[in-house]
Amino acid sequence: MNRSAPYQPLILRILHGISGVLVIGAIISGFLVYNTFDKRFGYIPIPKINPIQDIHGTLAVFFLILLPFFALYSFHAGKRRLLQPDSIQNLTQFGKPIWWISLQRLVNTKILIAAVLAVISGRMMKEEWLPIGELDHIWYYLHLIAWVIMICFLAVHVLMSAKVGGVPLLISIISWEFRAEDSPANWYTRLRGWLNNFSHNIQGEINQFMGGSLLLKIIEVIVLGGIIAAFVLPLFFSGSE
Repeated sequence: MNRSAPYQPLILRILHGISGVLVIGAIISGFLVYNTFDKRFGYIPIPKINPIQDIHGTLAVFFLILLPFFALYSFHAGKRRLLQPDSIQNLTQFGKPIWWISLQRLVNTKILIAAVLAVISGRMMKEEWLPIGELDHIWYYLHLIAWVIMICFLAVHVLMSAKVGGVPLLISIISWEFRAEDSPANWYTRLRGWLNNFSHNIQGEINQFMGGSLLLKIIEVIVLGGIIAAFVLPLFFSGSE
């Protein structure tokens, strides 16, 4: 691989790629669910797909399963792509390269928050609400809002990536080439090494955690807590307002 070209870690490309496919699939199927059962804000006259609600739910479940892994990677190995301590300040430098980079990092961070809103609200809905015309539940409205936010952030995410890195960056995200040190054959060894280092240097890891951006740490807690809530809350409050 050309070392001068942008390079994305293979694990990031895999998580990012699968997540992207699932999100786009969920957005499209989510619209088809709305287009079939709701239609209050406009609709497209297309043939009905009978199992569309099941399709949307299946895509959403797979995304929820993948989300904790993607979130943990993003907040740790990929944290330089998220909100930085100086990102808000840099947003005052409108039009400069650092402004675009900071905006991209802000959008990347907000996508994770929006994803949590989407999975929690979706998990708290009941399948029978829409088919029987119960459209005024709070969780359904929150799910619609999350759907709109995800569309906007996804579009901005792609535009910002194109603006910041251009075509080479976009190509690097979908490329399957990888460096020898990034080979899947080395993942287990690297994970075991990281776990050993973590167990022998817990205080250092805590200091490193506390030394990062406080705002990003708060967001990490919110996102990971929200993911846990998406798994747990429906067991106790499924279908509640």
